[in-house]
Amino acid sequence: MKHKVAVATGIAAVTVAGSIALTMPQGNAATTAAVPIVAPPAGPVPTAVATSRATSSAAGLVAKKPKLFFKSGRDKLVRRQVVSQNGLQYVAYERTYNGLPVQGGDAVVVTDGSGQVLANYVAQDQALSIGTSAKISARAAAKVARKQLSTVRSTGKPTLKVVAQGAGVLAYEVVVAGTKQTKQGPAPSNLHVFVDAGTGKVLPDLTRDDVVDATGRGAYYGNVTIDTQASGGRFTMSDPTRPGLQCGGQNGAAFTSTTDSWGTGNATDQVTGCVDAMYVVSQEWNMLRDWLGRNGIDGNGRAFPIRQGLNDVNAFWNGSRVEIGHSSDNRRLLNSIDVLGHEFGHAINQFTPGGSSGGNEAGGLNESTGDIFGALTEFFARNPNDAGDYTVGELANLTGDGPIRNMADPSKLGDPNCFSTSIPSTEVHAAAGPQNHWFYLLAEGSRPTNGQPSSPTCNNSSVTGIGIQKAGKIYMATLMRKTSGWNHVKARAASVAAAAQLFGNGTECATVKAAWNAVSVPASAGEPACTGGGNPTPGPTATSSPTPTTPPTQPPSGDCQAGFSSHDNGTISTGQTVVTDSFTAGSGRHTACLAGPAAADFDLYLDKNVGGRWTTVARSTGETSREAIAYTGTTGTYRYRVVSYAGSGNAVLGWNAPA
Repeated sequence: MKHKVAVATGIAAVTVAGSIALTMPQGNAATTAAVPIVAPPAGPVPTAVATSRATSSAAGLVAKKPKLFFKSGRDKLVRRQVVSQNGLQYVAYERTYNGLPVQGGDAVVVTDGSGQVLANYVAQDQALSIGTSAKISARAAAKVARKQLSTVRSTGKPTLKVVAQGAGVLAYEVVVAGTKQTKQGPAPSNLHVFVDAGTGKVLPDLTRDDVVDATGRGAYYGNVTIDTQASGGRFTMSDPTRPGLQCGGQNGAAFTSTTDSWGTGNATDQVTGCVDAMYVVSQEWNMLRDWLGRNGIDGNGRAFPIRQGLNDVNAFWNGSRVEIGHSSDNRRLLNSIDVLGHEFGHAINQFTPGGSSGGNEAGGLNESTGDIFGALTEFFARNPNDAGDYTVGELANLTGDGPIRNMADPSKLGDPNCFSTSIPSTEVHAAAGPQNHWFYLLAEGSRPTNGQPSSPTCNNSSVTGIGIQKAGKIYMATLMRKTSGWNHVKARAASVAAAAQLFGNGTECATVKAAWNAVSVPASAGEPACTGGGNPTPGPTATSSPTPTTPPTQPPSGDCQAGFSSHDNGTISTGQTVVTDSFTAGSGRHTACLAGPAAADFDLYLDKNVGGRWTTVARSTGETSREAIAYTGTTGTYRYRVVSYAGSGNAVLGWNAPA
């Protein structure tokens, strides 16, 4: 039974001098096919009809164009969910290989209401070809995983998976719960550890924690209205209009009462804390619905529970619920828009395609996602006790120095304003800086006239904002294009495609690009030109891969020898990868030509050594054995990879590198 009540907490607006740790799971990846952006059909299409059309079109694309998904004969793409937002449908897939789940093999197909495919995004960038017999036991993998925490409370059953790195790596995923050591002392952890099933070594790039610390504040909202449930003369703090949203103590049960009046006005009272929490999450839910077109926190009409009474100076999202602790002086529970908007922002990130993945760059993007949804909820709620702003933790005064993050100018608090190759090794809260800065520039611009602060740009450009509601809608559609292995280049490509499909190739699209340029995130090949009018027009979508595809130019006739200073050749078999020796190149233009047998399908990749890891910077993955790359890069160490998607035979590779 739905029962709406006015709740009197008796708490006025206060300035809080405490601290908390907000937490979240981490973030995720993608590649896309160059498919047209088309105008949606006239008039609204019923959601059930649009979903059915999207499902059918996506299944047809997978069946007819397996190369778009780098699908081998041993793969299966299994539909996970279909989400409808703002007239677009997002069909998310997970992958199996020889019956094993694939980590990093996910994909998303985007359609309009008529079922027309607008884009597809794929996490991996080559087909898998690997044996599936483990050399170490599950018990041995669990023992390795347990060593990653200082204390272990429980160890989940190891799951054998194929990791989509190159041609594939066989690994166990082990979830270990317990505590980890941080600079602030022991902290809760729910750690996903991937252990190579051949070597027994941890794959560090994939390690992720459902609980990741951040910081924020507590604030109180006075008399508010919340939804509760009534049954048999008792009332329960469970929202019947927002399934899954409930609030209670550490036993997991929602608070109950014989009256529908909640809260004592005491800032340490858990029921009072639940009043604030239920109010905040209802505001976030309504913002998602009214501003962003999303149905609930998970996109399918559900939210998640909140537990008060965590005996820690902390608050976190653990993958299935939010835990709320207390301030460092133990005078306040932590139930403000900044805290809960941030935490449920990580839930939104987890429940968009691609889910959560490891690595500091993905973690920084996820940390930024929490900040973005916190800001969106603040501006939507328009509560006089907590006005909308782009600073994080300003009321907590964690160390006596005010806010801990500043989206308008991250550098003011020691975080990077601009993206660089150092971001993947930057601590996750600092790594939130570039995307936070991008979102501020997109929403408000570099020189707002509405009272918001000016914002510097990394390229000395001037950016005019489009408003926070439009910026939020674009960011939500960006997350719906996310796949595992998410990074800044992929986020840029997905956001430009999202803007073009939501608003056309005009102002909004151009501003998305200008804001990314202003924080130094480079473009991928195939981005919309953003020079058209207000309606989506036919044209290529962006690629959200960190490995930009080259334009569809074929190599010259012959064997790719003429005109190239370096050469390599040899026989390659189906599923095989051949790698050239590494070479040093200066700043400038790389060109390469690959030629193989007429009946084969070979792909060409250019990798750069970044921080000791090979990172693909360009690729050509057409459906023949003839490929070409043209790429402008910076000084560094490079190599080429040739991969046979199908067929065997001799391949000839020629390339020029800048001196």
